[in-house]
Amino acid sequence: QVQLEESGGGSVQAGGSLRLSCVGSGYSYSGYCMGWFRRAPGKEREGVAAISSVGTPIYADSVKGRFIISRDGFNNTLEMNLLKPEDTGVYYCARRAGGYCSDSIREVDYDYWGQGTQVTVSS
Repeated sequence: QVQLEESGGGSVQAGGSLRLSCVGSGYSYSGYCMGWFRRAPGKEREGVAAISSVGTPIYADSVKGRFIISRDGFNNTLEMNLLKPEDTGVYYCARRAGGYCSDSIREVDYDYWGQGTQVTVSS
């Protein structure tokens, strides 16, 4: 049974940093594209970053230059810097069906999801 577990959420002031981690288990092949999504209050879930099986990252325009995604086997990390209040939301780790991420981070392309971790950025 595929499981993705996020950790590292919390509360921080604007300009601060947080590091989210995602641990994958229940599957034997580590070469999947992994992504991070977030759902802000009152908004739809949106793609934030993804990383391919060979470590190529892609980012949403809203986080480019501030967030860094990395991976190590079944685990991946989202380092979030220069956080803004608009970064507030529940962050989800997700696994795509395949190692290639494409050039967009679309919810429909991901088939397994974690439960999410709350990130709150205060001004």
